[in-house]
Amino acid sequence: MTARAPIERLPTGISGFDDIAGGGLPKGRPALVTGTTGSGKTFFAVEFLARGILLFGQPGVFVTAEETADSIRRSAASVGFDVEAWEREGRWVFVDASPLDGEEAPVRTVGAYDFGALMARIDHAIRRSEARRVAFDSFSSIIGRFDDVGVMRRELVHIVAGLKALGVTLVLTSERSDEHDGISRYGVEEFVLDNVIVLRNVLRDERRRRTVEIVKFRGLPHRTGEWLFTIDSREGFVVIPLGVARPPTRASTVRVSTGNAGLDEMVGGGLFKDAIALLTGPAGVGKTLTGLNFACGAGADERCLYCTFDQTRDQLVRDAAGWGLDLDAMEAAGRLRVFADSPESASPEEHFMHLRHAVADYAPSRLVIDTLSSLERVVSTRSLLDFVLALTALVRDREITTLITAAYTGQSPPGGPPSGGIDIARVTDVTIMLRYVERIGDIQRAIAVLQARGSGHDHAIRQVTIDAAGMHIGDPLPRVAHVLSGSAALTEQPPWPAAPDAAVREPAGGTGAAGGEQVGP
Repeated sequence: MTARAPIERLPTGISGFDDIAGGGLPKGRPALVTGTTGSGKTFFAVEFLARGILLFGQPGVFVTAEETADSIRRSAASVGFDVEAWEREGRWVFVDASPLDGEEAPVRTVGAYDFGALMARIDHAIRRSEARRVAFDSFSSIIGRFDDVGVMRRELVHIVAGLKALGVTLVLTSERSDEHDGISRYGVEEFVLDNVIVLRNVLRDERRRRTVEIVKFRGLPHRTGEWLFTIDSREGFVVIPLGVARPPTRASTVRVSTGNAGLDEMVGGGLFKDAIALLTGPAGVGKTLTGLNFACGAGADERCLYCTFDQTRDQLVRDAAGWGLDLDAMEAAGRLRVFADSPESASPEEHFMHLRHAVADYAPSRLVIDTLSSLERVVSTRSLLDFVLALTALVRDREITTLITAAYTGQSPPGGPPSGGIDIARVTDVTIMLRYVERIGDIQRAIAVLQARGSGHDHAIRQVTIDAAGMHIGDPLPRVAHVLSGSAALTEQPPWPAAPDAAVREPAGGTGAAGGEQVGP
């Protein structure tokens, strides 16, 4: 018995999609893309043809059965695809299958739809342009003209056979009436076609969340489940995480400073260059100050991108000046770029794309995210997890040393998620904890390193003081308990001296809000 030849894949070139598709669409076969209104079906079809031209030099044919060619051109132009230029070059051809009067309209026959005339025009366009890709939008408007479901299914088999005979890879879009009820509008397309992709645009917690799911690739493996995507004005259709987070191919042995000598010593001599560090703590304990030290501790040949979701750029500059840190001078020297954005201003995937663009444009060696917990105000736990996974894939590929700060409310169990949400520590390399410690008559700060992968680290819980000169890490705290649970207290009066006056002063020009550093009783 002769073994069947393996099914080839055709890379779509759509950012992130080929990773979840296992390399691309089954070559030479039609793939059904279904979704509700606004889910991105037409744009997927446009992107499929555009990436074929841009990345692989493969001409394409766009069959439009609902929108006009001008509408498609305008939509494509919104993300930088010059369809008109490609038409002049003969690399993009439109075929009008809309139900309009005139000779360009398909002919309706008794009891069925005459697909032969349209097939002839599509075949002519393919031969004329030497197309390797065809997008048909929307296929449901064609098959919906048949009399009943039985006729529809029988004719659909004939149509699909005719499309396969054209020798091209096709994307056929189809509408569905509900996000989670059935695959297609008529319930027959998914049974006839070998490959089915579902786009969803679900409203949750007053926010839209777009996802893509590969329901089936007959005879080929693919990744299952729903994957977040967005349509970006700069990069088009982007599946998030961008690709699937892969383990790094190499591990750096180079260490970089955290900007605080005491913290460097605690984590074993500094952070590895490719490390992602998580710093957790309640409001005002010193997270932002630690992030500023990390940013300003970059070497002369390093650049840091500081992303804040809590403050405006001017507020961050003002508060940093209270500790003698001149962010304006660092930006003027090209060593720092501040990226300030409100959590409510965009969706999590849009925030990620803004961050991705900033990384691409600035090429930093360091990144600070302060604070991740601010996004919890506007996103679901799953969306926040998608954001973190995408972020880790982004920085690991580029060996960007990253510090992420997150709030701690005291609601989580020891070692659990910082604020009752996702357990970020599972995808980071170093976990550092800042906490308040109650003693008789006042409140002190404490710091501990919970994990430092690939490195020895200090296991002591140490005293922290903050003054106008910044953060100082001191001696181990004796007889301190319940630090992990967020209710740290001393079991008895410790034998350390009271904090000096300098340790309880606000930094000049500061309000205690650069991380809200309220430093005394």
